[in-house]
Amino acid sequence: MRQDTLDRLDPRNPLVVDTRELGRRPGSMRRETRDVPAPADMRIDVIGVPEGAPLELELRLEAVMEGVLVSGAAEVPLTGECVRCLDPLERRLRVDFQELYVYPDGDSDEDAPRLVGDLLDLEPELRDAVVLALPLAPVCREDCGGLCLECGARLDDDPGHAHETADPRWAALQGLFGGPTAEADDNGAHRADENQEK
Repeated sequence: MRQDTLDRLDPRNPLVVDTRELGRRPGSMRRETRDVPAPADMRIDVIGVPEGAPLELELRLEAVMEGVLVSGAAEVPLTGECVRCLDPLERRLRVDFQELYVYPDGDSDEDAPRLVGDLLDLEPELRDAVVLALPLAPVCREDCGGLCLECGARLDDDPGHAHETADPRWAALQGLFGGPTAEADDNGAHRADENQEK
């Protein structure tokens, strides 16, 4: 996250944590739990965390030489749809995450998240951890039959559901055995005979 964005951290934001108590003393540690509303964009196309849904966070903050190491776990509600039958589904997901927030005056990697004064923002790291843990193809049940590819019928409601389909390689032979082609040919021939009689 860019420094000018970090400079605007709001200490009242529930995902912004004040580390002042740790006092830059390596080894000092604090645990806390938080119930926070889910930020936006914690989702992929078919499943995700609804914005504003309650998240349960367990955090462990530890001062180290380079900054503050945050270890945490988040319990989040998911809503989405089954990729097989398209029914809505709901479930809960627990994800673990860990991130080192370096001190503003530290010389660590420029891409590492940094403290702003004594504040750190959990939102980007939490979002990354949740999104990476989301199932790419969620299903309502492991044995979900899904939908018929031809008519969209739910296969779980009708296990014997099937469509008769002819192999297109044999279509030319249908006329020899009284199939639709033969019937059409017979009708055509019959009409031709009637015309000649007239």
